[in-house]
Formats: sequence, C-alpha cells, structure tokens
Amino acid sequence: MSASARPSDGLPDGRVPNILVIGTGDTKSDELLFMADIIGQAGGLPVMVDVSVLGDPPYMPDYSRHDIAKAANTTIADIIGSGDENSAMALMALGASNLVRELHEGGQVDGMIVLGGSMGTDLALDAAAVLPLGVPKFIVSTIAYSHLLPPERIAPDLMMILWAGGLYGLNPICKAVLSQACGAVVGAAKASIRPANERPLIGMTSLGSSCLKYMKVLKPELERRGYDVAVFHSTGMGGRAFEAIAAQGGFAAVFDFCIQEVTNHANGSVVTSGPDRMENAGRAGIPQIVAPGAVDMVDIQAWQAVPSRFADRPYHAHNRLIGSVTTSPDGRREVARVIAQKLEGATAPVAFILPTGGIQEWDQPGEPLHEPEALEAFVDEMRKVMPAAVEFAETGAHINAPEFAAATLAVFDRWVAEGVVPRGRA
Repeated sequence: MSASARPSDGLPDGRVPNILVIGTGDTKSDELLFMADIIGQAGGLPVMVDVSVLGDPPYMPDYSRHDIAKAANTTIADIIGSGDENSAMALMALGASNLVRELHEGGQVDGMIVLGGSMGTDLALDAAAVLPLGVPKFIVSTIAYSHLLPPERIAPDLMMILWAGGLYGLNPICKAVLSQACGAVVGAAKASIRPANERPLIGMTSLGSSCLKYMKVLKPELERRGYDVAVFHSTGMGGRAFEAIAAQGGFAAVFDFCIQEVTNHANGSVVTSGPDRMENAGRAGIPQIVAPGAVDMVDIQAWQAVPSRFADRPYHAHNRLIGSVTTSPDGRREVARVIAQKLEGATAPVAFILPTGGIQEWDQPGEPLHEPEALEAFVDEMRKVMPAAVEFAETGAHINAPEFAAATLAVFDRWVAEGVVPRGRA
C-alpha cells in the first residue's frame, strides 16, 4: 500500500477519536477494561460510561452511575427504589441517552460502543438512537440479530455483533469478539464520512429491480435537477432506516413508492419496519409522493413452510431467504384502508399516484402473481377511502412503465415551482 493510501492515525483534524464505552461496570468490569485497552491500542480514546445500578465498578469511570441518574433528573437511590429491574434500567437508559446527546452536541463523541445482554441492549438501542447518521454506533450483544429487537428502535446505521461466549467473564472466544468490535468502532470513527447535506436529499423506497424499476428513471432525473437521492430497500430494515431519517426531518421530499412493509406488518410478517411505517414523513412535515408498490404481497421466510392461512395463495420464491404470497381481494381492501388512515395524519402536502395497470413486476399478464380481480379490488377501495386532503391521481400505466415515472416527476416539478419542495442545487 502506498503512503498516500494508508489510513490516518486519527481524525481529519488530527484528534484521537473519543469512543464512548458503555456498560455495567459492576458486573462486566473485566470485559469493559479489556475493551478500553483494545480501543487505546487501535488509536482511540476510551471514555468510560458506567450504567450500573446496584454497585460501583472497580475502576473510576469518566461518567458514573450517579452522573447517569442525574442526567435522568433523578438519583441512583430513587432508581434503585423505582420498582424492579425493568423500571430501573429504563431510567438508566433515559439518563444514558440524555448524556450521550449532550456529549455529542458538545463535540465530544466520535463513536460509541455498548456491551450488554438483553438489559444492556435495551439501553443501548436508546443511546444509539440519539446519535445522528454517520456517528459510528456499535452494540456487542447476546441478542444481536434477534427478533426480540423491535425494528422501530434500530438506528439507521447501527452496527451489531453477537457477544458469543461472553455471558460470564473473559475467555478466548469473548476476547476475539470484543477485539473485533473495538477495532471496528475505532476504524469507523476514523474513516466515517458524515453526510454533507450539500444538496437537498430525496428519500425513495423500492425493492430490487426484478420487482420494481422506477428508480432507474427517477434517480438520474432527480439528480439532474440538483438533488441527492437515497433509495431504501423496503425489506423491513430498509423501511426502518427510511422512517428514522424521516422522523429527524432528514429529507426535502419523499417518493414513498414501495409501501409493502405496511402490508407485511398488517399480516404479521417478520419483514416489518414497525407500526409507524409510512407515518414519520407526514408527522415531520415532509412533502410526500406516494404509490402502492408491491402492497399486494406479504413477505415470508423462504426457508420455512408457507403459513397455513396463505396456503391457497399464489407464491413467488425470490431467493432462499425471502418469498412472497399475494393477499386476497378482501386483504387488499383492508390494506387500502390502512394506507388511507396513515396518509390522513400528514402535516405537509401528499400526492398519491395510483397505477391501475399493476403495482409490481410479477402481477402482469403471464406472471405468477397476476390477479386482475384482486388488483381491481384494491384500486376500487383506494378510490373510496383516499382522504380529501390528499392529491389523488390515477395512471393507467404499470408502476414500472415510463408513464408512471413521468407522472410522479410532473407532481414533483410542480411542487418545486410552487415552493412546496426546495429547489435543487447544482
């Protein structure tokens, strides 16, 4: 590697990155001190944050459990007497989150790593959520990747690693995991490129281009108009990231054209973005252009048997991980009502464009999910329930046809001319 290609020993401004190390030092002191040592060796400065409840750690943290309690506007004695371990850790999570936010606002956080079991992970999710996109946030957890983690609590750029073999004390497996995590968070802090926000950002949702294709036309057209475009893969966590950024007001406008996760959530699929999918942009006052891409499908794990309630429905296996079944005509009417209810809460302009020619690649004639009567049921219900405040338009085209993309750009360009959406910048 050439000298110019070598990674920097520190941050661009020459500082050593400050890495918050959060955990319960009364029970995990060996692990946390090991992590601090690895972070130092990797070129970071560990800042120890103790979230213990019942006792003090055998080392002096930079921020003690008393500091955490104070950040939650209470005392450690009151936290201990709050009721049970759940209420106590909820208060510690509040204090830790408030402290992390304060430190970040003061320019004292370049990365964060949290160690924990289920209790520590619960706290870690709250602490990670207060840090903006681009600040490395790493959780070492005994329940990493578990369905116990609600998608709506996962930060858009959260990194996790399974704390294998680490429940009680250090061992070779535990050291291997912890050292990787510590090296990762320090390296990320040094290499991270924070969003520059030089041009207005458009958030767009879609699936892979075998199912939905409009982004191939829309992304270059919007970039030509002076916008940056982030396309989110609507397979659960992609929609969650989209919602989290929208909740923070991170988009100038959204093209929310794949809202299949709403159908997934309504039908109990594990491929969910949480109950607030399709709500945060509206609450944040972000203009929305919405279309019903793939709302006729429910995603299921392809490595499991099709649930009995969908046994008679058409099925498409996308790969060995994910497959999709279609919903019945009544099921499509139900999701149309859910969509309308979510749009009704918007505080900024909303346009809903309904492509009556089809809403995903596999619903066309000759394809395995072609069900014209079921599509017509959805279209009919959408016409009936669309809120009066929503600008409603239909196109006879398929959602993947150029005519659909043109219709959406016509709305967007008009909104730019009217000042609803800020103008792009070259």
